[in-house]
Amino acid sequence: MIYVIDLEYIAPLAEVERHLEEHREFLRRHYAQGHFLMSGPKEPRTGGIILAQAESLETVRQWVAEDPFHAAGVARYEVTGWAPNMSAPGWPGE
Repeated sequence: MIYVIDLEYIAPLAEVERHLEEHREFLRRHYAQGHFLMSGPKEPRTGGIILAQAESLETVRQWVAEDPFHAAGVARYEVTGWAPNMSAPGWPGE
């Protein structure tokens, strides 16, 4: 299953940026393990989105709990399961 992890910053951007490198290391670790597919900031910069693949919602929630942004209390998260059934030519799932 694909999961959309929607982060919303709940602290000033300056506070978020103090934890950015640790957050990026968290992302790199999960990319290396094949968990994360895409990620990036929202525009305007009020948070970010991570696309993940996992066997369960509980697994994704465990990953979110490990995010340094979560530990620092600078972001809140909404996790939504998603079952894409169509895609543009050239995209995965085509």
